[in-house]
Amino acid sequence: MDQTPEAAFTAINNVRGWWSEEIQGRTDKSGEDFDYHYSDLHRCKIKVTELVPGKKVAWRVLDNYFSFTEDKTEWTGTEIIFDISGKDGKTEVRFTHQGLVPDYECYDACSDGWRTYINGSLRSLIATGKGHPNVGDPMTDSERTLVA
Repeated sequence: MDQTPEAAFTAINNVRGWWSEEIQGRTDKSGEDFDYHYSDLHRCKIKVTELVPGKKVAWRVLDNYFSFTEDKTEWTGTEIIFDISGKDGKTEVRFTHQGLVPDYECYDACSDGWRTYINGSLRSLIATGKGHPNVGDPMTDSERTLVA
């Protein structure tokens, strides 16, 4: 994308602007925790573990609850990482949810969700200044299936 690595970094830290308006706590300060929840399906507490302006954002999932999986805590202890790099006037954001593995019951639904939020909403927020965060209604096919 044409925006600077710094613009991408700022957008990633605006979690309410691309993931969900249902975020409580600071998302832009290392060492701080924030809470995410989606309906009664998913809640998690996330710690901001690393912020390197224009280069990296990293979070650790401290606690997680899924209503739709046998192991309600599948994300607990996983790392969510955004690596940002610039080259030839373009910016690349590489997203990794380290620890989200195919053996997890939520893997397909979570992968679908991340694709929607990262490739759609976050990309839009970086490129245009307007993301498409979750405002309480299902956004992905997986979310629609889970709330049906």
